Amino acid sequence: MATWLSNNAPGAASHQNGTLLQRGLHIDGVLFTLLLLLAGIGVVVLYSAFGGRIQPIQGHLIRLGIGFVALLIVAQIPPWRLIGFAPWVFGGTVILLGAVLVSGQVGGGAQRWLDFGIIEFQPSELMKLTLPMMVAWLLASATLPTPIGRSFIALILIGLAVGMIAIQPDLGTAVLVGAAGAAVLFLAGLRWRVISLLVGALVAALPILWLFGMQDYQRQRVLTFLDPERDPLGAGYNIIQSQIAIGSGGLFGKGWLNGTQAHLQFIPERHTDFVFAVMAEEFGLLGVLGLIVLYSAIIGRALWIAHEAQDNFSRLLAGGLAITFSVYCFVNIGMVSGLLPVVGLPLPLVSYGGSAMVTLLAGFGILMSIHTHRRMWPA
Repeated sequence: MATWLSNNAPGAASHQNGTLLQRGLHIDGVLFTLLLLLAGIGVVVLYSAFGGRIQPIQGHLIRLGIGFVALLIVAQIPPWRLIGFAPWVFGGTVILLGAVLVSGQVGGGAQRWLDFGIIEFQPSELMKLTLPMMVAWLLASATLPTPIGRSFIALILIGLAVGMIAIQPDLGTAVLVGAAGAAVLFLAGLRWRVISLLVGALVAALPILWLFGMQDYQRQRVLTFLDPERDPLGAGYNIIQSQIAIGSGGLFGKGWLNGTQAHLQFIPERHTDFVFAVMAEEFGLLGVLGLIVLYSAIIGRALWIAHEAQDNFSRLLAGGLAITFSVYCFVNIGMVSGLLPVVGLPLPLVSYGGSAMVTLLAGFGILMSIHTHRRMWPA
């Protein structure tokens, strides 16, 4: 972890001359192109998942447009501004999460949204950005290895954010938010002794979590993961149909718009959480491998940006966002394939969505800002 927190002064190298895209719009051309390609694949797959209906695709394109506008706006904010905003935006997000618990909109048995009249917003999505910003702000000036005191404060902040989201309940987002904060803490040089103690405490807490911290439907998801055939027409139906769709795609797939599991509506949530099954059925193993390669390229570029960052805050924040995105992809593909319990996470930039897609693209805006603002920080 020492390579992530170097002793170099922030901005030791001046901002190199880049392309007009970098200098004018603060956009990393490689990452932006990969994101556009991924978003385009998402539109193609969703068109089939919606049965060839154009109206929901139009709504998806509008949300994509809003997300890319958010990316462009955030990319203009230099890292030395972000570090100043970090405590404030984190505190504001905590307040919004508190408002959700008091007067949030209820849907699907969960209380997760705030209704602002024109739009409904999910503050827990914002925490995916503000928590790693806050932890990076807290640890950026720390010496290696990270002092126990600051590590403890970071763990309290992570626990607060995860707890407020988990009780909505929204286990999937809570997992991602926890991963975002933990990734920054790990990259900052958390002592292995502390990591071992935390893992041991988590394992010891699992029985308590099972008995008192999980809803009935969440326990059912875990039991279904262990044995989907125990209730094939009930709790196990979703994952069984998803696995049938993935397996029936074979090597080359059934062809675009020809997926029977999707079009006959056997696949549940086929335009959101289980859209990966639609793609696997229609484009086969080769299509799935292509998607994984694309995700890997995006993650690799994000990690490279983190490695090239010239100050500790930027390095920790970029690394944390890159690892969070990789967890995002891994959890969705794992749960749809039956390798992980279903936790309700969309496939990044492919699934139909609103708040999740906008905040995800805003996170990539932060990465682009970090990469294109490589210059000496103001005194």
